Amino acid sequence: MSELSDKAVARFAEGFSCSQAVFSVFAEKRGLDRKTAFRISGAFGGGMARMGLVCGAVTGAFMVLGLEYGKTEAKDEGSKEKTYLKVREFAERFRKANGSMVCRELLGFDLSVPEEAAQAHAKGLFKTICPRMVKDAVEILEEMLGDR
Repeated sequence: MSELSDKAVARFAEGFSCSQAVFSVFAEKRGLDRKTAFRISGAFGGGMARMGLVCGAVTGAFMVLGLEYGKTEAKDEGSKEKTYLKVREFAERFRKANGSMVCRELLGFDLSVPEEAAQAHAKGLFKTICPRMVKDAVEILEEMLGDR
């Protein structure tokens, strides 16, 4: 693991969501303070507010790509297209590595169903699968952004 992925996995282990762990380590390197980074990315854990949709590590990565490449001028279609291209590249690489980028598919449980969320906790999936997703997301981003 890289130093950055170690840091992100440690943040996840501290109790931050997968989206917060991924986004914050890159956002800080780009001048965004830690507290703001945590707030921006705080709603995306558990597949977007525990709805089991897109994995929070993935949405955290998408936010990083937006922070890096996103357009800031309304008429800047080039930046918009570059951002979308990078997001699609990340998604393809993440899916290839993990088989999916959907939280409920990665965990095998739907976190929006309380009984299934309890089963995921009981099986320790947030200590085994989720840290691996955080690590993979960070390492893919490092390769894409040259942050190693």
